Amino acid sequence: MIYTISVIIPNHNGSATLAKCLEAALASRYPKFEVVVVDDCSEDNSVAIINQFPCKLIRLDKPSGASKARNIGALNSRGDILFFTDADCLLRKDTLSLVAGTFSEGAPDSIIGGTYTPVPYDRGFFSIFQSIFIHYSETKKPKAPDYIATHAMAVDALVFKNMGGFSEDFLPILEDVELSHRLRKSGYRLVINPDIMVQHIFNFTMVGSLRNAVKKSMYWTLYSLKNRDLFADSGTASFELKFNVVSHFINLILLLLWIPLSKPVLLYLALVLSGCNILVNRKLLKTFFQIKGFKFAFLAWIYYALIYPLAVQIGGAVGMIKYLLNSL
Repeated sequence: MIYTISVIIPNHNGSATLAKCLEAALASRYPKFEVVVVDDCSEDNSVAIINQFPCKLIRLDKPSGASKARNIGALNSRGDILFFTDADCLLRKDTLSLVAGTFSEGAPDSIIGGTYTPVPYDRGFFSIFQSIFIHYSETKKPKAPDYIATHAMAVDALVFKNMGGFSEDFLPILEDVELSHRLRKSGYRLVINPDIMVQHIFNFTMVGSLRNAVKKSMYWTLYSLKNRDLFADSGTASFELKFNVVSHFINLILLLLWIPLSKPVLLYLALVLSGCNILVNRKLLKTFFQIKGFKFAFLAWIYYALIYPLAVQIGGAVGMIKYLLNSL
């Protein structure tokens, strides 16, 4: 069976990447698809860019967020399958064919997901670090992922409609996690096909990477506390990352205690904990090495183990404070 696939792209001030996104989507080799772009009141020249391409444009009359934009796109699509992606993601020529093939082979109650290519469009260190980290985290449990991310989410159009789509009164991000959990509770099966990939445009500096970590960890913490699954092994909010962040925090305390006390046992404990962190995260470290070699893996580990946890700790602390204040 040849499905009709609707590629749904929400956009808000995405002119820097939008043309590349649409060029890549429309270059698909799949025979039956449409591209639906929902512009969420962009203030840049996004609309002029969209009008240069043979796709369906829907313009929202007030800023409404990505969830609303995706839902409006779904309502105005004609596909049997809805494929959600982002305005800074580039579909590969075989992405939609792999989506259709996975649907044909899978059970009718399956929600299909993909991930980022290991190497992103832009080749800066922090962008590559992020893309490898996400690719590894999202493909670790392909037959039983905790969620399907909206940068590469494929769902039957009727299933999406019957489930009510994305929650529009949810957090500014993580609507894909909420929908995934809602789908699974309703009996649907989540499946990742690691071959379904989109190439992300990050353009990350270190500041951008750390700012993203603070934001994501803040909202992850808020959602996880409300959902009572703070310690779940969930995609990028993985057990490995959580162990890395906690061990980093404990090591900081040990080092701060060592300065006034000068007790060698404190340094020994820090070394043992650091070794345990390498052991827990060995597969991620191996993935860094396999994709970009020894030098990148070494630098990526230094960043991941020594700097990145600080941003996650800040975001997590802010998330906990917000949760407690909201609970009062």
